[in-house]
Amino acid sequence: MNEPGAQARADEPISRADHLLMLEFGDRADWDDRRLEWRRLFSELLGTFLLVMAAAGGGILVGKGQIALGAAVVAPGLTVLAIILFMGAVSGAHLNPVVSLAFALRGDFPWLRVPGYIIVQLAGATLACLFLLAVFGNVEHLGATMPGADYANWQALLMEIALTAGLVSVILGTASAAQNVGPIAALGVGSYIALAGLWAAPVSGVSMNPARSFGPALVSGEFAHYWVYVVGPLAGAAIAVGFAFVLRGAGGTAISRAAGSGLLDPGLFERRAHLAAEIDRGKAIPPGIADRGRPSDQGPTSG
Repeated sequence: MNEPGAQARADEPISRADHLLMLEFGDRADWDDRRLEWRRLFSELLGTFLLVMAAAGGGILVGKGQIALGAAVVAPGLTVLAIILFMGAVSGAHLNPVVSLAFALRGDFPWLRVPGYIIVQLAGATLACLFLLAVFGNVEHLGATMPGADYANWQALLMEIALTAGLVSVILGTASAAQNVGPIAALGVGSYIALAGLWAAPVSGVSMNPARSFGPALVSGEFAHYWVYVVGPLAGAAIAVGFAFVLRGAGGTAISRAAGSGLLDPGLFERRAHLAAEIDRGKAIPPGIADRGRPSDQGPTSG
């Protein structure tokens, strides 16, 4: 016969874990608070500027014969790694319209914020290419992505679909474990971008990002192949969202919302860390655990 209240005690670790997750990542209201939206938008603008400057700038220098292709394709991956580490908690470090759409489809990002993110991502990419134009002039199509010399549009399209499906799967997968706000996700995402570029750049240029391709196309006036780098990443992201549902079920958890949306409430980390420490020292009892200790929750006892 089970001891009275044994089931309640067995459930305590789960309740405590859930409570600590809530302390760390907050509730839905945190992500829907628009008072600091300007800061999130600036984060996306700056991050996309840095990414496209590295990606398109590398393409220009490869075309001029001044750096190797390997260096040019590794640079964007390392740049994304650094961006996630230094401001992933501000905006989620999407840097890519299809990533914002994928997070929204998973329920990890508010749809109302998607248009603003996409607009500033495109703006950041354009500003990066205007900077490159000022430095290098309109050479090498300003690093525009286009199919390789021996490949057709449809081959580049298939490559972009497959590569983007992989990239967005990595991003959604690390976000589901709260790692998109930490170093593990930064390494995963950055290394995927670099590795994809090392073997597939000769086929499609490995964009996986409509914003990265938009900036050079707009500033250089080279839109002939741009549709490949819109349709391919959109299709790949949709496939990745389907993969995520098969692998992990529906999204919308507090952890993945934190990774997708960022954390900006002033003092939030400090308050949650303090309360978590108080719980660990036994000086505070998480709501739910205290309630389980009440006689009404333990059921009838035997005489």
